[in-house]
Amino acid sequence: MTSTTTAAPAFFISHGAPTFAIEPGILGPALRAMGQQLSGARAVLVVSPHWQTRGVSVMITEKPPTVHDFGGFPAELYELRYPAQGQPALAGEAARVLAEAGWSVNLEVRRGLDHGAWVPLMHMLPAANMPVFQVSMPHDLDAAGAFRLGQSLAPLRQQGVVILASGSMTHNLHEIFNGDGRPDAYALEFAHWVRNAVTGNNTQSLVDYRRLAPHAQRAHPTDEHFLPLLVAMGAQAPGETAQYVNGGVTFGVLSMDSYAWGLPS
Repeated sequence: MTSTTTAAPAFFISHGAPTFAIEPGILGPALRAMGQQLSGARAVLVVSPHWQTRGVSVMITEKPPTVHDFGGFPAELYELRYPAQGQPALAGEAARVLAEAGWSVNLEVRRGLDHGAWVPLMHMLPAANMPVFQVSMPHDLDAAGAFRLGQSLAPLRQQGVVILASGSMTHNLHEIFNGDGRPDAYALEFAHWVRNAVTGNNTQSLVDYRRLAPHAQRAHPTDEHFLPLLVAMGAQAPGETAQYVNGGVTFGVLSMDSYAWGLPS
């Protein structure tokens, strides 16, 4: 893909709990369908809350290992591998673009793919036939900074790089085993508020979600799983509208709602 072709898409994907890798629910098939529309892309750039660093780090690993950065889940999850190749050249271009935008950038030559990357990609690109690299989230990133990070990465879409911001629409892990499995009202209300803001392209409300969104503190006791949504919003091109992807609710409290920008109609 060159700069004269259609830009690669941008996504916010809810990866939920690691069990999403083996329990696709309704989001898994939707991701597979979207993945079938990425044939012209050159690589996938993933921003995940499971890699936070001082400044921004860019993974230039040639053959990134699959990192099982979680504990206490079914044994079969630890046997899964996602053998995608890296893309050091495009990762280096990402580092250059970020540095030109004013970010302090480091290169990481040994980093593997954390579960915020490989879990959704197992559904979106199950053959692992597209190169993947990651860009970290700074430890001190806030909502406005996440939007700026997405803006800084946006030019890479014109070079055929898919921007996949992986997080979770709601992420209160303390509650996943407390209910009866039915969707909790607060998770649905929070996700509905976010949907109105995203589809209305109301970036300022999303930046100020802590104050404006219903149940924000309960839905996100900490920010890191919400911030990738702002990264994806920042990476959208002028005139694009968000495509809502209904992901349902897992464990009663983890909304899996996701969004795409720039997919073919």
